[in-house]
Amino acid sequence: MLTVSCLGSVGRSTTSRSRVLRLPEVMDRVGLRRSAIYQRMSEGRFPKSRSLGPKCAVWVEAEINDWIQSIALNSSRADP
Repeated sequence: MLTVSCLGSVGRSTTSRSRVLRLPEVMDRVGLRRSAIYQRMSEGRFPKSRSLGPKCAVWVEAEINDWIQSIALNSSRADP
């Protein structure tokens, strides 16, 4: 698993291949601003962040990728 400290250092363990993303990368990937991400999280419409410590939130990359795919699937179903 990839771990990220609040200082931005990155370390790997061999137990899992999950990756975590910090807020700027999540914003770049999904095209939403911070306020929209947190609003949707509170409504249950966006993956929840994990806390690594005070003022250090991360998202699981696979959950963000799944959310992006679900948005793409829903929009393609809405098109005639």
